[in-house]
Amino acid sequence: MSAPALTARSLSLAGCHDCGLLVRMPPAHAASCPRCRGTIHTRKVDSVRRCWALILAAAVLYVPANVFPIMTTTSLGSSRSDTIMSGVLYLLQTEWPLAIVVFTASVLVPLLKLLILGYLLYSVQTRSRRRPVDRTRLYRITEVIGRWSMVDIYVVTILVALVRLGELASVDAEVGAVFFGAVVVLTMLAAQSFDPRLIWDAMEAPSQGERPHE
Repeated sequence: MSAPALTARSLSLAGCHDCGLLVRMPPAHAASCPRCRGTIHTRKVDSVRRCWALILAAAVLYVPANVFPIMTTTSLGSSRSDTIMSGVLYLLQTEWPLAIVVFTASVLVPLLKLLILGYLLYSVQTRSRRRPVDRTRLYRITEVIGRWSMVDIYVVTILVALVRLGELASVDAEVGAVFFGAVVVLTMLAAQSFDPRLIWDAMEAPSQGERPHE
């Protein structure tokens, strides 16, 4: 029977969350980083509970973000209010490549982030040992692409700032943009709150008092 692989925690080592410095931990399992003075823990404190709270809040706000209009366009006295999906459908008739970009970044990515983070949290809580490398990669991808969900907010912000021609043409942000921005921020915070090292804790030997679940 092969010996279990060495881990940073088994060697009393931990990385600083702020600057990345590897530090040897004292017996109290909490230390101050000698480089940036940040607090170091072997695992992010209350990672699972905070991440669950953030993604549940984001899931609740995801509904009004897609139901309420995100902007109103006024042109020659006539007004048009658009939700994210109605904007995508409009773009399909004129600029379909842009419609695909907006749909992917503003609808698909936030939804996938919620589903992926929920799956990762469930796998951590059940101490699953299935494919930890793939789950870690999935988390890294989710963390990187999440910020691109702000493309709709950027578009609305630029249009509101540039299109100011009185009654001839104007663009105004609506309440849907607020909900959508909140969803994006909450999912980004949820990804930052999740500790991917928890994925690998289940791979350690079951002699630490907990029995891993498949």
